[in-house]
Amino acid sequence: MSLILNIETATKNCSVALSEHGKTLSCKEIADLGYSHAEKLHVFIDEILSENNCKYSDLEAIAVSRGPGSYTGLRIGVSAAKGLCYALGIPLISVDTLRILAAQASVSDGVIIPMLDARRMEVYSAVFTAGLNEIRPTKAEILDENSFSEIAGKAYFAGDASEKARTVLTKANFEFLDDIIYPSARQMSALSHEKFNSKQFEDVAYFEPFYLKDFLVGGKPQP
Repeated sequence: MSLILNIETATKNCSVALSEHGKTLSCKEIADLGYSHAEKLHVFIDEILSENNCKYSDLEAIAVSRGPGSYTGLRIGVSAAKGLCYALGIPLISVDTLRILAAQASVSDGVIIPMLDARRMEVYSAVFTAGLNEIRPTKAEILDENSFSEIAGKAYFAGDASEKARTVLTKANFEFLDDIIYPSARQMSALSHEKFNSKQFEDVAYFEPFYLKDFLVGGKPQP
């Protein structure tokens, strides 16, 4: 049995899922404009375990969305995941946030381009095949009319940057999946199970979120 608690807090969506053998048993989430992660995350964890008649000691691993995304959201999710791993003596699994977002797209052709809003016309993006194989790694980029012009086939865009992206990404082969806005812990189940089986675990003491860019306060990078 692989009973895994999946935590996704990289965006406005505070999301928790319990999975077994790579299948989601249940998921609790809320996309709150006020970023209620600190208030909701541990409540969701307690509720989801109780509703599935599970104890913390039943968990075999904790999986967390590693970023990129909201600095504060990532810190909250990773801190909670590391704390549980320490307390329970179980492994920590990290899952790429953009892969989680891409996993919501049910397409059989072309490529999937998950994008998260950064600032102005900047986004965090990556490129995956329909089978979720990464063909261009995550990076921060400023969108313009030439972005992704090298893609000849169908390109499916997903994420909370779609509204501003569609103003410049207007090629006929580009399609926006408007119903896919935020990554969800529900899509982490299969991804975390795969890593659990191959024992791709993080060092709990030293693991840090993948911020991609420095966190700025008053215009100055923070450590």
